[in-house]
Amino acid sequence: MKEQLTDALYGLGWSTVRTLPEPVATALGRQLADVTWRRRGKGVLRLESNLARVVPGAGPEELARLSREGMRSYLRYWMESFRLPSWSKDRIRTGFDPEGLHHLEEALASGRGVVLALPHMGNYDLAGAWLTTRLGVPFTTVAERLKPETLYDRFVAYREGLGMEVLPHAGGSAFGTLARRLRSGGVVCLVADRDLSSSGIEVSFFGEAAKMPAGPAMLAVQTGALLLPVTLWYDRTPVQKGRVHAPLEVPETGTRAEKAAVLTQEMADAFASGIAAHPQDWHMLQRLWLADLARPAEPRPGTEKP
Repeated sequence: MKEQLTDALYGLGWSTVRTLPEPVATALGRQLADVTWRRRGKGVLRLESNLARVVPGAGPEELARLSREGMRSYLRYWMESFRLPSWSKDRIRTGFDPEGLHHLEEALASGRGVVLALPHMGNYDLAGAWLTTRLGVPFTTVAERLKPETLYDRFVAYREGLGMEVLPHAGGSAFGTLARRLRSGGVVCLVADRDLSSSGIEVSFFGEAAKMPAGPAMLAVQTGALLLPVTLWYDRTPVQKGRVHAPLEVPETGTRAEKAAVLTQEMADAFASGIAAHPQDWHMLQRLWLADLARPAEPRPGTEKP
C-alpha cells in the first residue's frame, strides 16, 4: 500500500505540476520546502549534519539558514523535473548556462568518449536535457531501481523522454554497456557522490573518510575516455548555472585499482570545490561519511532517548 501511494503521489506531481503556470509552481515548491523544513524531519536533520562538515565554521543559525535554502533548492529540482517534459526546446536550451564548456567541447572533439560525473547538486536532469537539446549530444546513464517497479518505470520513461539512454543500476551488465558506448566515442553521465554498492572507493571528502562509486574512474581507466566532473547550482534567476571542470588525467603508473583510486579522489576534490562554493544546492539528505554509516540509524524525531 505504501509503495502504491508513493507511485500515485509521483504520478500526481508529473500530471498536475506540469500544467501549472511557472510562477505558481515556483511558489508552491518554495512553500512545500518551508513546510518540510519547519517539521525538522529526518532528512532535514541529516542535511544539516552533512552541511556542518561542508561549512565547519557555521553555527546553529547559519546551518539552519543553509538547510532551509537547501530544501528550497531541492524542491526547485522536483518542480522543474515534473515540468521538464512540457518545456519547449527553446526553454531547455536557455535554461542552463555552464562555465568551462570548452572542456566538454574539446573532449567531445577528441573522439575518446566522455564520462561526465556529477554530485547531487542542482538539477542534473535539466543539464542532461540541455546536453541532448542544445548540443545535440545523446548520452547513456544509469538509474537506481526504485520500489515500486512502476515508479522506476516512470523515472526511466521520463528520462528517456528527455533524450537519455537509461540502464538499471542493478544487474551487473550496465558497466559493460557503458564501456561499449565510450569506446565508440559516446558520452556517459553518472551521479557519483554517493556509493550504492559494496565496491566504492574510499576518499577524503571535506577532511573525513567517505566512499564514492568506482564506476566513473574505472570506465576512464579501462576505456581511455576522458573524465570530467560537473557541478551545478542555482542563483536568483530561472537559469541554472554550472561548471564543467577540466578533465582528470589517468595516472601513467600503477595498477588499474590504484589509478582508479587516484582519479576518484580527484573527482571528490572537484565535487568538494563546487559544493563548498554552493552548499545550499547540494541535495544530500542521506548519510554519506563512513563515520555516520557506522552508527545505528537515527531515531525518528520525537523518539530520541533522553
